[in-house]
Amino acid sequence: MSNLDMSEAIRLLAQEKGLSVDALLHVLVDALASAYKRRPGAADEVVVEVNPESMEFTFIAYDVDEDGNWVNERDDTPKKEELGRIAAQTFRQVMSQRIREVERDRKFEEYANREGDLVTGIIQQTDARYTLLDLGRVEALLPQAEQVPYERPQPGDRCKAYIVEVRKTAKGPQIVVSRTHPGLIKRLFELEVPEIADGIVEIKACGREPGHRTKIAVWSNDHNVDPVGACVGARGARVRMVVNELRGEKIDIVPFSEDLADFVAKALSPAKVNQVNISIDGTQADVIVPDHQLSLAIGREGQNARLAARLTGVRVDIRSETQVAEGVPAGGYLDDVEYAEGEWVANGETGEMEWHAADGSVISQAEWTAQSDGSAAPPAADEASADETSAEETSADEAPAEEASAAVAEGDDAAE
Repeated sequence: MSNLDMSEAIRLLAQEKGLSVDALLHVLVDALASAYKRRPGAADEVVVEVNPESMEFTFIAYDVDEDGNWVNERDDTPKKEELGRIAAQTFRQVMSQRIREVERDRKFEEYANREGDLVTGIIQQTDARYTLLDLGRVEALLPQAEQVPYERPQPGDRCKAYIVEVRKTAKGPQIVVSRTHPGLIKRLFELEVPEIADGIVEIKACGREPGHRTKIAVWSNDHNVDPVGACVGARGARVRMVVNELRGEKIDIVPFSEDLADFVAKALSPAKVNQVNISIDGTQADVIVPDHQLSLAIGREGQNARLAARLTGVRVDIRSETQVAEGVPAGGYLDDVEYAEGEWVANGETGEMEWHAADGSVISQAEWTAQSDGSAAPPAADEASADETSAEETSADEAPAEEASAAVAEGDDAAE
């Protein structure tokens, strides 16, 4: 092979392996040094030099004295026919091994600083322990603990995931990704909302129950930009894209407030709050709501209250006006009050809240208020009440920013 052909071969090999020519030349030099030492009568140590333009190799041999010093420097460049079969075999083995090592190091360096980034992969295989995502040159590991409950990934499907860790192993970099991390929500909104990508709108906090519901608090650095409206998009187009990627997970978008009491009230959206009392140490919030809003504020199995607590970072205790009048202590509603079966649903035409009881009867909010004598506990709505109300009451065009709760794209509730 001529030097010109060898130079072209190295260039093509570097392109195929995704390496630089310099990195491949270093690999080639190491392999030649290892092959040289397999020659009969080889020197103790050798330094191989290569001219990248002419592709001419020079072997500088050294002997090692009793003190470990390299002595007796000399040119010991062998002819091609003098290397022999064993040296050629050693060269191939070392060359392949060094190329694999360089490839592993390059892949690790490529992803080492990408923790917290969003990646798109194709599902390769899945079992009870983990799912493998093909990211192109590398595979990512999606453990069972990082998968959304009830989500059934199918081989060949494309999905987005959040990089939580990059490990360096003997077999190459191991990239651990997640579908449940709150950071996934932020990255997805960065893709869909230019204002977030540009830093005009910020996601200040995020509370998530993967597969069910998410609340995010947004803030605008420009008073001319409505943060909730920017995230919702025209007719809910932007938030719908995020919901679709999350397989229908509900998303509530509320405006962030530096006033903790105001922030807690907004975090409990779509429920309307009468009063919020923050403890002296700022770790607890006692929330008072109208009787007909209690079940909506709590949510099914306390979901709405839990998400509000995660979003604000404080413990949220919710009581109705009747409970306050009766002296029910904060936080006692879960144990001391029995709730009727049914749910609050917004009327699609009038927008008025209606109580749909389990027996099929329907009572409007006004009728409920008129009938209530203060002795009956407010009915408890299931999760559907919070979801449906959020969908009905929230609109980027109709609701003011401070009360907006961008729940879901159109048609999500119908799909349920």
